This record gives sequence, structure tokens and C-alpha cells, in this order.
Amino acid sequence: MRFWPPRLGARSGGLMNRLERGLIWPTVVLGVFLLLVLAVLLGGCEKRIIFQPMKYPGGLWDTESFGFPVEDVNFASADGTKLHGWYVSRPGARGTLLWCHGNAGNLSHRADNIARLMTLPLNVFIFDYRGYGKSEGEPDEAGLYQDALAAYDVLVRDKGQKPETLILFGRSLGGAAAVHVATHRKAAGLILESAFTSARDMAKKVMPLIPGGLLSARLDILGPLAALKMPTLILHGDRDEVVPFEMGEALFRAANEPKTFYVISGAGHNDTYFLGGKPYYAAWKKFIGEVLPPPAP
Repeated sequence: MRFWPPRLGARSGGLMNRLERGLIWPTVVLGVFLLLVLAVLLGGCEKRIIFQPMKYPGGLWDTESFGFPVEDVNFASADGTKLHGWYVSRPGARGTLLWCHGNAGNLSHRADNIARLMTLPLNVFIFDYRGYGKSEGEPDEAGLYQDALAAYDVLVRDKGQKPETLILFGRSLGGAAAVHVATHRKAAGLILESAFTSARDMAKKVMPLIPGGLLSARLDILGPLAALKMPTLILHGDRDEVVPFEMGEALFRAANEPKTFYVISGAGHNDTYFLGGKPYYAAWKKFIGEVLPPPAP
């Protein structure tokens, strides 16, 4: 009597083992090939995912309609890249806010936010990273850090600001820039709003099927923050649809004392500064009062 398919005895078992071993290497090679393809594809679009600049003339540049004075500041990064910023002075200011903005648009899109900050006793210096607004070049992680340091140096060197009167403010992507400045320069305090822990952590959320290790950008905020000795205020909307609220909590746990975590109730990622209302700005004022020198008599 014949059987079909044949019975799997010792010989056929050996054949099956050889077949299985023969299939392993093609599978491994295919897996490596797919990872390489992903790496190439990700490398080609990574910067466009992380950085979403709008170059001049795109934006809102009619500064005369803002209701507050704007001084254009042109300066250069360490590698010679020409950068642009706005310096907004306020009578009776106790200090200056160095603002590292988020990844989309340019500084002109923050005009409404700047107007609302004018209720605080602070001057504001907001600048565009390379490739944004009127700043030259193309954005990347190394440039982001260089440009933020250059903006700080402008305030100290050209504007005569003392480090003990400077507050570093990083919003979303700008959190990485602000923390980098805080690790290399002195300041009175650090404010992080809607900030993530790292680019790789964000990649796990946005692209869970792609290994975070394929990203060349680190944009690590959590690690440097844990080593930082500077008063820190962390603000995060509890309905943030872009950067998980849990990342704000993780940043607060990592930060050293003195530190404050303020939950912006009902706020998402981009509406914090107007949904927060008076309690939100009260949190700012409290922090400013704690870290800045008292006003001159």
C-alpha cells in the first residue's frame, strides 16, 4: 500500500530539518534588506517629518498690526549661517524670555502668543532656526542646537542681558533646543511646554512598526534634563493629541528640584496659551517671581 504524502520517518525528518535550515537564511536576508530599505526611506524623509518650516515670505510679517514693538535682529550661528529673530521689549521687564519655538511655520506664527505674553514682566526674544522664516540654510538637529546657542549669545553679548535674568523657553521641538542651551549656558530658569522625551520615543508613537533606532535624530530631552541643575517649570495640556501627556509627566519625574508641573486642563498641543486662561499665566508669573531677581526699588 502506498501513502501520499509519504510518512515522515527518520530520513524524511532529516530532510525537513535541512529544508527548514535552508529557509532561515533567506528569511534573515530578506529581513535585513527590508530594514535597509526602511532606513533609506526614513533617512530621505526624516528631516521633513521632524522639521516643517515655512520660509519667508510665508507667514505673518505685518508687524505694525501686532500692537507691540518688534525689533528685527540679524545674527549668525557658529558655522556662519545667517539667522533672524524678533526682540520684543516691555517697559519694566524683570528679565528676558529666550523662546525656542516648535517645528512648524516660523516665528511670525507666534505673534498672537507673544501678545499674550506681554502681560508678564518679560522681554521676549524669539528666533527662527535655520531654514525657517528669514533664516538661511536647511534645518537639522545639529543646526538647531547651534542656532539656539547663538540666540542666547546675542542676548548676552549684544543686548547686555545677564544670565541670571534669562529664562529659557522651549515649546514642543524647541524643548530640545532649550535644554541644550541650559546644559551649556547659565540661566535663571527653564520652561518646557508640550515637550516630548526624545525623537525616538515620538517615533514609537507615530510610527510604531518602524524601529526607533533607524532614526538618525535623537532630540533627547529626558537624558540632559535629568542631569540639569536649574529651576524648571513643565507645562502640558492633558488633551495633547500630538505629544502624549505621559511624556510631560516623564520629563517632570526626570527633572531635578526645584521643579513644578502645571497641567493645562482641556488643552491640546497648539492651544495651550489661550485655553489655559488666567491660571496658566498665573503659573508663569509664580515661576518668574521665584527665579528672577526682585525688581529694583
